[in-house]
This record gives sequence, C-alpha cells and structure tokens, in this order.
Amino acid sequence: MKKIVGILSVFLLFVSCASLKKQTKRDIENTLSSDFFANQFTGFLVVDPSTRDTIYNLNSNKYFTPASNTKIFTLFTALRSLPEKVPALRYLYQNDTLYFEGTGDPSFLHPYLRDSTAFKFLEKHKNLAFFADNFQDTPLGPGWSWDDFHWYYSPERSAFPVHGNIALITNAPNKQVWPTYFKDSVVNTTYIFNRSQDRNKFYFNASRTDTLEVPFKTSSYTTKNLLGNSLGKEVTLITKMPTGKTKTLSGIPVDSLYVRLMHDSDNFIAEQLLLLAASELTDTLNSQKIRTHILENDLANLKQPPRWVDGSGLSRYNLFTPQSIVNVLQKLQKEIVQERLFRIFPAGGVSGTLEDWYGSDENPYIYAKSGSLGNNYCLSGYLLTRSGNILLFSFMNNHFRQPSSEVKLRMQKIFETLRKNY
Repeated sequence: MKKIVGILSVFLLFVSCASLKKQTKRDIENTLSSDFFANQFTGFLVVDPSTRDTIYNLNSNKYFTPASNTKIFTLFTALRSLPEKVPALRYLYQNDTLYFEGTGDPSFLHPYLRDSTAFKFLEKHKNLAFFADNFQDTPLGPGWSWDDFHWYYSPERSAFPVHGNIALITNAPNKQVWPTYFKDSVVNTTYIFNRSQDRNKFYFNASRTDTLEVPFKTSSYTTKNLLGNSLGKEVTLITKMPTGKTKTLSGIPVDSLYVRLMHDSDNFIAEQLLLLAASELTDTLNSQKIRTHILENDLANLKQPPRWVDGSGLSRYNLFTPQSIVNVLQKLQKEIVQERLFRIFPAGGVSGTLEDWYGSDENPYIYAKSGSLGNNYCLSGYLLTRSGNILLFSFMNNHFRQPSSEVKLRMQKIFETLRKNY
C-alpha cells in the first residue's frame, strides 16, 4: 500500500510540475503577444542546459541588433585567447636601447584600472624606441555613429593606449587636464562638440563643475609624445623592430579587464580586448582577423553565423540571433567555474548595468549582460531558479518606441515567473 501511495505521489508531482510549466509558457505568451510588443521585433530563447529542454522559443533563429550583447562574444574570444595576465607590451633589448611595441593592452595609466606595470618597466630604461606600425586597424569601428567621436563611450582604438585614450578636464579645485600633454589644447568655450573632429582641440566651459571625459585623436606621433611626457624622457618613434626574439611583459590579471568590460559595459576595453587577442594570434593588431578566426574555429558550429564587426556593439552593423548567443553562454558555462563566471557577469539588483534592475529580496538570480542602443534593448545570461536550476536565456528587443524602462518591467515579470516555476 505504501508503495502505491509513493508512486501516486510521484505521479501527481510530475503532473503538477508539467501543468505549472505549461501555465508558465502560456503566461509568457500572453505577455509577449500583448499590444505592448505588437510594434517591435522580439526574440526570446530560454533553455535548461541540464535537460537540454527548450523552455521558450520566439524568433530565436532571427537576426537582431545586439548592442552590447556583442560583448559576450568578445569575452568568449578573450577567454579563449589570452593568458591569466594581460600581455602589457612586447620588447627587445639591444645596444643599450629598449625597443618595444604595443599589444593593445588598455591598462597603461588608465584612470580606472590604475596599472603601473608597464610604466615602471619603461621608466627604468634610459633609451626607448617605440614601434607603432603593428596596428593594422581603423581607430573607429565600422558603423559607429560619426558624431559620437567626442563622447566618453567612444574612444579610438590603438596599439598602445595611454590614459584610456581619454582626456579628463576639470575645474576642481582649478582647471586640470590629464594627460598634462593636452593642457594647452583646451579652449574655454561652449560648443556643440567637446573636441574638434579632426584634431586634439578640446572645448570646456570654465563654469562647468563636473569632470569632462573626452576621447582624444590618436596617432603614432601622439602616442610617442604622450609616453615621453608621462615618463619624463625622450621616446624615439621607429618604423621597424630590430631582428630578434621579443619578450612579453605581463601586466594585471585579465579578470580586471573582464569585470570592467561586463559590469561597466566599457566599449574601449571591449575593442582593445579583441586587439589583445589578435596580438596572441598574429604579429599585427587587427580585430577582423581574430573575429574571423574565432568564428571559423571555436564557433564554427553556430547555426546562424553572426555578422560581427566590432568588440563593443557600438555598431548597428552587428547582427546576432538569440540562439547563437545562448550557444556561447553555454560554452562559457562549461568552460569557466561558476563562481568566476558569475563574478564577471553583472548581478541583477547588485552590480554594474543591472544594479537597478532584476533584483530580489533574496540572493541575486540574474547574471547577464545588457545591451542598449536607441530603440533597442537586449539582455542575455543566466537565470537561477528557486529549485536550483540554471537557465540560459537571450531576450532581444529591437525597434520599440516605448521607454526602455517599460520593456524592462515586462521582461522582469517574465524572469520572475521562470524563477518561481522552474
């Protein structure tokens, strides 16, 4: 009798769970088929990797503008390509001269990373010769908005960034400029742009009380002068590295870059990570080469190969499907210890770009990367259910006219339902 009761209980539990899951699917369908979503393009894929079940699928094989969800692919590329510590620069010492070239490492005198490894290394050498021609890419990415050149989120790419390729200008306590090399390039005026488009002439109204972050225009000559100015010594610009085997100087732990990439959605870090990865693959710094390599090798099994043109997602040329993103999320989950993976991704209601969204009165249950462009909002990552399951999801919203906060509220309702019922 007890055995029959036990079997019946298991059967009823199974029926109850199946019924609950069907109701969950209906609830999601009701939300996504409402008038609110009628005039936008939506893709949503949720899978349970432990059972290989697809919980919900809407347009998961269609292409969307991913915005900063692109950074998930950049993170994957970096994790597959880079050592535990960032390759800070490559060098060769001959005839009392240190010859060196950049690897794309964004850390040198970066105002937030605060790494001094390469600075101290270069500082102790008397004669410095800098090779810049290994950078074989464009300063700005394809499809970037031309009038974003003067905004903090759109620094130029380069082989040897200095100070994050950003100038900081402030009036507190009096006018200060970093790097100091640009102190005579600041004009006291109000202008529609913070910098001239074709040169390093900055516009800063003396009545401002905030700190202005402005990308500066890069060049081999500018980098040479910035290095010389920072180090307090002459740096020679050379057109060819001498013959010989170069050595690599190791810098900060790569996770320092990964956390800033994902938590702050740092576009500059994203672009430089692809150049760093390229420097491990070839002698030239070219982001297209590493993207092609990853797609043709590590991600050759994607059913919908993406159109992937930059590391940050600033470009509207990028096209990704929810299915491809979930595929990469699953690869990351298999290859990285969960504690480290969830430390790199922002936690809902706790950190980074998710600090004000998808929170919980209990522990965080969303670990994901958001992506925002005008009229587009995407979120992809990991959802922890109350039963202990980890679900993979990609929720992509393109071409909406409503406030993005309204889109997020409806997404959060769906996430909470999944968390409760799975």
